[in-house]
Amino acid sequence: MDTAQLKRTPLYDLHLSLGAKMVPFAGYDMPVQYPAGVLKEHLHTREKAGLFDVSHMGQVILRAKSGSVEDAALALEKLVPVDILGLKAGRQRYGFFTDTNGGILDDLMITNRGDHLLVVVNAACKDADVAHMKANLGDTCKVELLDRALLALQGPKAEAVLASLSPDVASMKFMDVRDATIAGIACIVSRSGYSGEDGFEISVPADRATDLAKALLAHPDCDPIGLGARDSLRLEAGLCLYGNDIDTTTSPVEGAVEWAIQKARRKGGAREGGFPGADRILSELENGPARRRVGLKPDGKAPVRSHAKIYSDENGTSEIGEVTSGTFGPSAGGPVAMGYLPSSHAAVGTTVYAEVRGKYLPMTVAALPFVAQTYKR
Repeated sequence: MDTAQLKRTPLYDLHLSLGAKMVPFAGYDMPVQYPAGVLKEHLHTREKAGLFDVSHMGQVILRAKSGSVEDAALALEKLVPVDILGLKAGRQRYGFFTDTNGGILDDLMITNRGDHLLVVVNAACKDADVAHMKANLGDTCKVELLDRALLALQGPKAEAVLASLSPDVASMKFMDVRDATIAGIACIVSRSGYSGEDGFEISVPADRATDLAKALLAHPDCDPIGLGARDSLRLEAGLCLYGNDIDTTTSPVEGAVEWAIQKARRKGGAREGGFPGADRILSELENGPARRRVGLKPDGKAPVRSHAKIYSDENGTSEIGEVTSGTFGPSAGGPVAMGYLPSSHAAVGTTVYAEVRGKYLPMTVAALPFVAQTYKR
């Protein structure tokens, strides 16, 4: 894409002033790294606190025309295999839109804000997601794409950094959401993120995003972090990137995210099924899928990148799968990857082989995550 066609987040000028290297991502001009570099940014987030610009993501309000958040929840349950009705006010839940074939259209975060739902969707999918909600829920709900920025503050020092500006956030637990005033700015704060570390995501009016970012970066433990480290952090944490690890060709059970399908929506549950692709998804929950997303640890120090083919033998005669994400994991101390394998080869400890530049490198199926998650529960 021509750089002139790329969209910019409200923090674009701040990124340039901080020396960021900008790259195209999901139609936006985004910082991939700052002068410290990806390795140091990754380790800083694991040790202290990193600030990420995720304003390219879509923030959508779903409000029932009746005014009832329960009606909004029941409406959204027609599109997701998630228990939204059971989501309490001030709480957030991970979910995904599914299609009629049981594939994943997008993964998302859903919050009960008391009188409406707040849905955060991926940047590359947000226009399609908004259209999907309007087409399917427009008779009973209003769907509004907000003009707000979104910052992610991640790492073991994230609480101390944010509490220095808004002390009450220290009492929040993982997946809590509340209104908070930070550096004099009215924000919506969730205790969540996509690094595997404790942290927060902060929704802020677009015209105050730079002020908020500067206030957070003024703390000595907080550094700006780019997309490069965001990717290695989430991969070490075993978290999917939509478009790489999950998409319309993967079901939630194949993608190993079926933990997000609560009992109420499963077979025998109070609101069993009723979402797109329910027959396939409920069948896979009961009988198992033909293939499965797994963690993979390559031997040696060389990363195995996405799209590398996976074979059952070291001669490359029997192709059985593909790597979907792969990089060097600084905290894991070696290369890490994820990919899809037949269920017959998906057990932890199984040896498989990846094709890298004409050679077949051994990999071991590994338990996820590669680095322990440290959410404050």
